[in-house]
Amino acid sequence: MNLVYEKKIEVTKEHIDQNNHVNNVQYVHWVEEMAAEHWETVKEKTDYPEDVWMLVDHHIQYKKQVYLGDVIIVKTYPKEPEGIRQPRKVEFYCNEQLVVDSHTLWVLFDKETRKIKRLEHTWLDQLK
Repeated sequence: MNLVYEKKIEVTKEHIDQNNHVNNVQYVHWVEEMAAEHWETVKEKTDYPEDVWMLVDHHIQYKKQVYLGDVIIVKTYPKEPEGIRQPRKVEFYCNEQLVVDSHTLWVLFDKETRKIKRLEHTWLDQLK
């Protein structure tokens, strides 16, 4: 299993703001959407299929503008855990150039107890 999840998005009118480029809020939405979709594809391979991820910190760097009709390739992958936090990268490419770079931190919550779970630092090995 590859730890990278990827999808293609064609920019439509709903993604565009008053400046005629993809709205910054749209990128935040895509970051969350990509993380959720990736988790759905791998969660059954883990010891935590019923648990939920909560976003606790995010940083997004906008490098270039993207416009109506452009096609974006979005890639996401988890990085090595940092204590209870799970870092994740989401990268947006247009015409093979990195246009937006996102680094997020997530924590895993037990769905029943609503408490944070501490993951083993090697938990990602289950997905390889």
